[in-house]
Amino acid sequence: MTGPRPVRQFVLKVHGRCNLACDYCYVYEMGDGSWRTKPRAMAPGTADAAVDRVAEHAAAHGLDAVQVVLHGGEPLLAGVAALRRVLTRARDRVPARVDFAVQTNGLLLDTAFLDLFAEFGVRVGVSLDGTAAGHDRHRRTHSGHGTHAAVTERLTALTGPYRHVFGGLLCVIDPTADPLATHTALTGFAPPVLDYLLPHGTWDTPPPGRAPDPTRTPYGDWLVTIFEHWYTAAPGPTSVRLFDALLDLLLGGESTVEGLGTDPSPQVVVDTDGGIARSDILAATVPTAAATGLSVHRDPFDAALAPAPPVCPTCAACPLLRVCGGGQPAHRHRAGSGLDNPSVYCPDLTRLITHASTRLAADLEHLR
Repeated sequence: MTGPRPVRQFVLKVHGRCNLACDYCYVYEMGDGSWRTKPRAMAPGTADAAVDRVAEHAAAHGLDAVQVVLHGGEPLLAGVAALRRVLTRARDRVPARVDFAVQTNGLLLDTAFLDLFAEFGVRVGVSLDGTAAGHDRHRRTHSGHGTHAAVTERLTALTGPYRHVFGGLLCVIDPTADPLATHTALTGFAPPVLDYLLPHGTWDTPPPGRAPDPTRTPYGDWLVTIFEHWYTAAPGPTSVRLFDALLDLLLGGESTVEGLGTDPSPQVVVDTDGGIARSDILAATVPTAAATGLSVHRDPFDAALAPAPPVCPTCAACPLLRVCGGGQPAHRHRAGSGLDNPSVYCPDLTRLITHASTRLAADLEHLR
């Protein structure tokens, strides 16, 4: 590849605040406090400018399809009217197929929103951390109350009459939670896609349970337990995105998940003030790490195109690099050396990738 690829995923932060206080949130609980100085919600003029930049980018690069993700904070706080405005303008102005998605905590997901999403074909992803105990341990209201009962009640409609817009469930891994109980609780809703995410952390602020000892792999062990269950089970309605991507890479395919593979699809994030960022996750390391100094009010998305951060020499020499990709860039950060390090999750990624590779190789050999 000779240069950065055009963007196909555009994350619009339509609302910059949240009605939850999740203890692992990379926006509100880590190093970036810039949200406090930005508008609570994306103004109509800013939303219009963001959509027009998407249309400009799609036309300039002859893209046949793009994805527009409504995000936050909690995007449903923006309200039905504001979201309808964004969806209508994108549908009418972008000269490509627009695949819409929204990622929500689910608390505000009522029939008014579901009717809107059904009208525009918006795929709805809901954050749910497994069992009631596992979810309520981390995903609480600002007053400290658990939210599992409220979220699962909202899921009733999404898994019933509105199942055609059900995009899937997102679960942040807690290595102290029972992995199979977590997986069983989530697959009980028969989501089309299930995402397991590593909680964000760095070498300076490691994720919970991620000790410096490279022989300990709590997150890798947790994922391997679910991988074995998933790998040996009969095919079901739920795809586990991480495992599907891992097997695709092991079989020579390309990356489809951020944090795996060496050439992930680029995305841009548009903040509530119109600022353009390459990935807001990087802001969890240093507040300015994701900033580009660009704005949809004056700059095209082409100005934000940049190659992925290079991996460190240790990763460059590792035989797992093609699959691991060095991990999520934010997880490589260490004060003094920036992103020039292996992922803080390196032992865990090695554990999972090695296990999956060995399992797959044995089965392929058996087929010969």
